[in-house]
Amino acid sequence: MRLAELTAVLHLASPALPIGAFSYSQGLEAAVEAQWIGDGETARAWVEDGLLHVLARGELPFIAHQLGRWQRHDADALATADKQFLASREAAELRRETEQMGWSLKQLALSLEWGDQARRTTLEALTPLSQPTAFAFAAAAHEVAADAALAAYAFAWAENQVSAAIKAVPLGQLAGQRILVAARAVIDEAVARALDTPPDRINTFSPMLGVLSARHETQYSRLFRS
Repeated sequence: MRLAELTAVLHLASPALPIGAFSYSQGLEAAVEAQWIGDGETARAWVEDGLLHVLARGELPFIAHQLGRWQRHDADALATADKQFLASREAAELRRETEQMGWSLKQLALSLEWGDQARRTTLEALTPLSQPTAFAFAAAAHEVAADAALAAYAFAWAENQVSAAIKAVPLGQLAGQRILVAARAVIDEAVARALDTPPDRINTFSPMLGVLSARHETQYSRLFRS
């Protein structure tokens, strides 16, 4: 991997990326409320299941195919696929989350003039916009390989989940690091599965995640927006 590609991946996976990821738990807080998560072991299982059974089947292969469309600059296919992804969100707050983070990442990319003008024009026209499509644009603009881009997205997701668990369960910092260390091999597997997934096999079937997210919308006491 070129150093420029490595630093781009580190940048895109950084919790300092100003897109608001820290304010979301993606159902984890509702799972804590339902007593599905109550310690380091159950939090680890949540993160690993999310990687293998949600991201590896849905968001990660979607990003891989959107990355290819950005590289080819297939504007119509990009827009159609993004609309389909947005329609696949199982709950209102999951839809708002991906749109808000997609918008924030788009504004960052446009302000920093990532990529060429033609692709930035296409990006600007995508409204609303999902986070995965915006992430795929950023990866393509920095010439990041598909496997590295998916690993960066998956690690950023896992790191955010661990951060949410530390606050919501709560967990200690050491317990959180144990989860991230264990997630390394799981991310490898999730990326490999995603790269082998054709567009017509992408799915977001995770009904209990949708139920938890819907419950979270009316949860009495919460720290996170989703």
